[in-house]
Amino acid sequence: MVDACRLGGRLACVSELARLGVFVLEHVDLHLHVHEHAAQRKVAGRSVRRHWSRLRREPHPRSISVEAFDAVLQAVRCQPARAALATLDSALHLAVLRHDDLDELFRVLPRRHRVLRKLIDSRAESGPETLVRLMLRTLGATFDIQVDIPGVGRVDFVVDGWLIVECDSKAFHSSWDDQRRDRSRDQQAAARGYATYRPIAEDIMWSPEAVQTALAGLLQIGGRRRA
Repeated sequence: MVDACRLGGRLACVSELARLGVFVLEHVDLHLHVHEHAAQRKVAGRSVRRHWSRLRREPHPRSISVEAFDAVLQAVRCQPARAALATLDSALHLAVLRHDDLDELFRVLPRRHRVLRKLIDSRAESGPETLVRLMLRTLGATFDIQVDIPGVGRVDFVVDGWLIVECDSKAFHSSWDDQRRDRSRDQQAAARGYATYRPIAEDIMWSPEAVQTALAGLLQIGGRRRA
């Protein structure tokens, strides 16, 4: 935010959403909204991406960031389609974006983005969950989201009625206590006839082919078992 002020702009796009806790795939660059005639100043050691388009929500004159609606609008345009969908899910889940904003949002977005609307699911509690959901759709799997299993608790996905998929992140699964809790849950799930696959967030985001291949292999085993 300090760098945004130094450059005479407002924090925008994925930079502003990351500040708000909304999932974005990558936010190394500093994203700013600036006036079209603003000077091209630089920040040492940082790559800066400038957004010039007209804002849909006018920020307070003293605000040093764009409104959340405009940040989401910019981020959908700025990211690959899968990452954009994960951002939309996250923004809705956190109530940073309202469901009744979607009509305006997709009216303003280029037509190519409209396919994303039917894929939105604000039940996703993390960006990696959205990305795994898209993998499962691609594989043609039948799945439920955020399922409560007696004796186990709530799990991210139950696929084809037998495979639990949990998207593990460093924030909630890195300590030994976290690992013990997870293994206990997996053991309880196994006693009820479920197998569990736990891809880590890092692989889901940056090695998606490996995760999708693993899912495909597990689903193939499940298919043979049913046959």
